[in-house]
Amino acid sequence: MIRKLAILIIGAATLQACAATDRLSYVGQTPPMTPIESPAPLAGTGPSQIPMPTYAMPQTRVAASNSLWNANSPTFFGDPRAARIGDILTVNIDISDRAQLQNSTARSRASAEDSNLANFLGADLTGFFNDAIDPDNLTDFGSNSSQTGTGTVNRNESISLTVAALVTQVLPNGNLVIAGRQEVRVNNEVRELLITGIARPQDIASDNTIAHTQIAEARISYGGRGHLTDMQRPRYGQELYDLLMPF
Repeated sequence: MIRKLAILIIGAATLQACAATDRLSYVGQTPPMTPIESPAPLAGTGPSQIPMPTYAMPQTRVAASNSLWNANSPTFFGDPRAARIGDILTVNIDISDRAQLQNSTARSRASAEDSNLANFLGADLTGFFNDAIDPDNLTDFGSNSSQTGTGTVNRNESISLTVAALVTQVLPNGNLVIAGRQEVRVNNEVRELLITGIARPQDIASDNTIAHTQIAEARISYGGRGHLTDMQRPRYGQELYDLLMPF
């Protein structure tokens, strides 16, 4: 137990040292922004992580006979919507969730048990016991228990953001794996928005936008780093104490 505790403390200290080194690298400066790179790792490294059919749907678009117009295209010269790897589309994030739950439970129980042994197989056992034992009241058990619990949840969240995402993979059935990342730095605080998921080409509007509610397996993360985040985050020692303290 002591060895495991020592390993855990050393690991936490190492993590704290790494975080502190990163934080010390820009003391007196604004938090650095991450370099521009491919967002594909945000959505996974391979198609094996995503369920797909065993067949591939045809992607060719054939125009009607004696016509240059493509029924599947919203424009005459081509479809401006994202459809291939590397294409960009806009994701509109408008989350307005509210949940209110209230539970109350009450339970009580009382039990009593009483037994005697004055006769056994027709034999009178009154004289078998000494004077200190009353055969008519050998055992007398009783118990009482009660439990009362209440719980209340009141949650209200509202997020309204817009982010451009990149098509990182086209699945055999035509669905698009998208991933996007956006960073905004205001004074000494960097706000970061991440979005990943799977979208159907049919759900992409003619202006090349899609709502977050139409993205399957959506993963949306909005957070930040900087002076304000450092003040709101508990220290590693406090987190370790809260984790190990059983009371």
